[in-house]
Amino acid sequence: MILNHIWGLYAHPKEEWHTIEKRHESLFYSLAHILTIALIPSICGYYAAAHIGWSIGAADVIKLTEQSALVMSVGMYGALIAGVFALAYLIHWMAKTFDSDPSYTQSLELAAYTATPLLMVGVTALFPVLWFVVTAGMLAICYSVYLLYSGVPIMMNIPEEKGFIYSSSVVTCGLVLLVTIMAATAILWSMGFGPEYVA
Repeated sequence: MILNHIWGLYAHPKEEWHTIEKRHESLFYSLAHILTIALIPSICGYYAAAHIGWSIGAADVIKLTEQSALVMSVGMYGALIAGVFALAYLIHWMAKTFDSDPSYTQSLELAAYTATPLLMVGVTALFPVLWFVVTAGMLAICYSVYLLYSGVPIMMNIPEEKGFIYSSSVVTCGLVLLVTIMAATAILWSMGFGPEYVA
């Protein structure tokens, strides 16, 4: 089953990382996982933006047109998948520095399962109140970082001391990647690809 590691990553993450490391599923398996999980924030975000509306403080509810929300959701889906693949590339690229030699599939497994909580929290968009979504997002980021720190030594077969530095490097690259995606989004919006609001 495509999603069979999710419960383990929440219930007993270190044991689950060992299971993932022993099995090393195919590239298709990791790809199917990330393509499926990335649908959660995209679909929930579309429904919230087009049909429920976002509540920011005491101001009026903000909605997008259905077409604009659909374009934003498809763009988000593509950016999320590209982000995970880029993170996997960075994990793979940095591995030799830390005396590890993983395959790209192993790096993609690590990136995909680390990103899982961050993508699954997209379900909170169905209750589109800014403080709630931001709080849930921050908790998901913290758990994703924990998964990364606990998973790197196991998946990369390196000592925990090196794993800590490796994970810290990946977190730093991940933040740079996130800022890059946000900057690209801002540039696209300024070029006329921004959202259309319901009047």
